[in-house]
Amino acid sequence: MTTSAVVSAQNLGLTFKTNDGDVVALSDVNLTIDKGEFVSFIGPSGCGKTTFLRTIADLERPTSGTLTINGQTPDQARKSRAYGYVFQAPALYPWRTIEKNIALPLEIMGYSQAQQAQRIKRTMDLVNLSGFEKKYPWQLSGGMQQRASIARALAFDADLLLMDEPFGALDEIVRDHLNSELLKLWDRTQKTICFVTHSIPEAVYLSTKIVVMSPRPGRVTDIIESDLPRERPLDIRETPEFLAIAARVREGLRAGHSYDEDHV
Repeated sequence: MTTSAVVSAQNLGLTFKTNDGDVVALSDVNLTIDKGEFVSFIGPSGCGKTTFLRTIADLERPTSGTLTINGQTPDQARKSRAYGYVFQAPALYPWRTIEKNIALPLEIMGYSQAQQAQRIKRTMDLVNLSGFEKKYPWQLSGGMQQRASIARALAFDADLLLMDEPFGALDEIVRDHLNSELLKLWDRTQKTICFVTHSIPEAVYLSTKIVVMSPRPGRVTDIIESDLPRERPLDIRETPEFLAIAARVREGLRAGHSYDEDHV
């Protein structure tokens, strides 16, 4: 493991016990994510993308292999608040204003009112929501709600951001805009980001590394390093370099499906 490794998985496996027998969700996953990387996980539904994120967050326990976050166990990383988590839905409390939603983890962690106010202002500036502090979630669009959710995950300044398909429910125009904003946010904050998506263009546009996963049992079938420049306007998606990476992702997904083609 390199000293810069934020996440290190070695021979990681996770099997769920069910009434109908064992379900292998992850099998022999080996992956290193270094500090400052933007890593996307892509694969078909049920391939273990979200499960892997949940093992990092200590929401699921691996049944084999090892997993460390900043050299710690997932349990230690959770207790030291090493990461922020952004879910598929914004999961904002409707009775709390946006600033009060963002303040929630800070309240739990015992920050003073002055510290809370400072961090709320900084993170709302980061996600371009300044001026909406007193609004309630139901007064904001879906895209703005998801930005508030990202602000909440950033509020306590964890170095690692776990994002589980945060833009999947949004229309394409809003999604493009938030993809662009997320890249700027990543560049400004230097966070390490793990991002789950079903979208090949989204994965290629955002990432420094793309992890392609197979249908269950979830295995890593390809790890694609992106050499696209850090500054990425949306029209980079029309370039030969972008399309070549997208073609490799598509090929990796197809290869992962190869044994199951007769069921398609």
